[in-house]
Amino acid sequence: MFRFSGFAILESIRMENGMNRIAIIDDSEINLTLLSALVQKLGGCEPLLFQDSLEGLAWCSENLPDLIVVDYMMPRMDGIQFISRLRAVAGREDMPILMITANDDKDVRYEALQAGSTDFLTKPVDRIEFSARVRNMLALGAGRKKLAERADWLAEEVKKATASIHAREQELLFRMSRAAEFRDPETGAHIQRMAYYSRLIAARLGLSAADQELILQAAPMHDVGKIGTPDHILLKPGRLTPEEFKVMKCHAPIGFELLKGSESLVLQAAATIAVSHHEKFDGSGYPYGSSGMSIPLFGRIVAVADVFDALTSVRPYKAAWPLERAEAYVRNASGSHFDPACVEAFFAAWDEVIDVHLRYQDTQVVAH
Repeated sequence: MFRFSGFAILESIRMENGMNRIAIIDDSEINLTLLSALVQKLGGCEPLLFQDSLEGLAWCSENLPDLIVVDYMMPRMDGIQFISRLRAVAGREDMPILMITANDDKDVRYEALQAGSTDFLTKPVDRIEFSARVRNMLALGAGRKKLAERADWLAEEVKKATASIHAREQELLFRMSRAAEFRDPETGAHIQRMAYYSRLIAARLGLSAADQELILQAAPMHDVGKIGTPDHILLKPGRLTPEEFKVMKCHAPIGFELLKGSESLVLQAAATIAVSHHEKFDGSGYPYGSSGMSIPLFGRIVAVADVFDALTSVRPYKAAWPLERAEAYVRNASGSHFDPACVEAFFAAWDEVIDVHLRYQDTQVVAH
């Protein structure tokens, strides 16, 4: 029963992968001839013979045999040294290796196991035992290969699924942002411009690529709390009364309440931005009057991006400011309204700021 199973395994491997390549490294020509004959009798196997252990190591380091049979006692480099050096080669950590030795000293076997030998045979080699060990090791190698391929396939499928979920999340976030903007005299292009301005600032501040992408995705949600602001206040063309402005300021904590508690990193960042981007560096902002570094960095970044774009955009109650006037305003508010480091980073990317300003016009709404 075992013999049939072994031959069936070999035949299955041969049919799927073609000939199984078995590298045999032994300094004895007689042993090479004997082992080669035993391998050929298995069927579906191609013996590759190396009388020099260094040549065998070089070949096995550049190629991927299905099994390696290596002698222990060899000149220049013995079997244990061969195994140790081969295991150090990338991609050879789990390659099946059968070591053959005339020495039945346990210490030698322990050392070989520590070096990475998979199995052992002692001389003189028994034909039946050799055939059985080789079949089993080929099956073991094929099983590992299938598992690795399955793992790679699963990883790729997870990657695709994650990308799909991420894309849907981004579309939902953008549409939620647009829902808030439709109730506001601002435009869809505004949320794009200020998001890209925010990423430019983050980049100049030295934030990681992941954080730059995160703020780009989260910044459009900065005013989502305006969904809860009454129309007569939100759409009022003139200056708000103190009582009306008090109601307007509630959109920051409302946005936080809408977004908080999510497992999504984007929504977590968006919640932080929503509640903090109206704070001012000198503590005169809202809703909590936070100041300086106690204001979250993403909030400090978005404050610069949002105000600059609001100044340079048309609103029902005002014309767009020229870029030079808005630039002067932001520079003058450095240290009072804005974090000076964020202001410096913003103007360090001025050429890119202008590019964003021109690229995303109020007549264009392009999802990012």
